[in-house]
Amino acid sequence: MVSSKKKPANKKTVKKKTGKQGKAKLPEVQLRNRPLRSLTEEALGRYFKDLNGHQPTNLYTLVLGEVEAPLLASVMKHTDGNQTVASEILGINRVTLRKKLKQYSLI
Repeated sequence: MVSSKKKPANKKTVKKKTGKQGKAKLPEVQLRNRPLRSLTEEALGRYFKDLNGHQPTNLYTLVLGEVEAPLLASVMKHTDGNQTVASEILGINRVTLRKKLKQYSLI
């Protein structure tokens, strides 16, 4: 007899098929839930390694440009283009948001 009740899925796990015929057990695979900070540190570590001893310049501007543009684009998509709501989510003034959207050619 099969129960019609479904067990609620854990947001941090995914069930993976084993490929066996019949009743196959589905092991739970933990999703990588890493903080943005550690991902940034890892990316910067690779960046410095790839420089092969050369000294970078304007790194602050480079990193902000690489992070800020997709951040703004993602928030604007999330808010369906509503700049007022986007500015509240970002914690910045709407005029500042508009300036940054223009800077990155997002409007």
